[in-house]
Amino acid sequence: QVQLVESGGGLVQAGDSLRLSCSASGPTFKNFAVAWFRQAPGKEREFVGGISASDSSTRYAESVAGRFTISADSAWKTVFLQMNSLKPEDTAVYYCAARRKPFWTVSGAITEYDTWGQGTQVTVSS
Repeated sequence: QVQLVESGGGLVQAGDSLRLSCSASGPTFKNFAVAWFRQAPGKEREFVGGISASDSSTRYAESVAGRFTISADSAWKTVFLQMNSLKPEDTAVYYCAARRKPFWTVSGAITEYDTWGQGTQVTVSS
């Protein structure tokens, strides 16, 4: 089973940009859908967005649409989450998750994913 490692988190100011990476070890993501979730202090984990290797289609939560962009490198080894115009409410631990073909449409449900990374902290100050 593919293993996921997130990186790129850090401390930034409101309005700044940050790019997170989710890298696959072992198999690539070419037979997967990959999604980003986040969990803020005191809140439940929520869907951010995702991308499917089936057709490179993307899907985003309304809260981040227009500010965040998800993409993958040509080998589907790494999936990126580009975050622009960051807000304090974006502060959270960000996780990437994957689900395997044929279940490789992007889902916003936590329970649909069986492979998770360890998370990377994003903190946005005002």
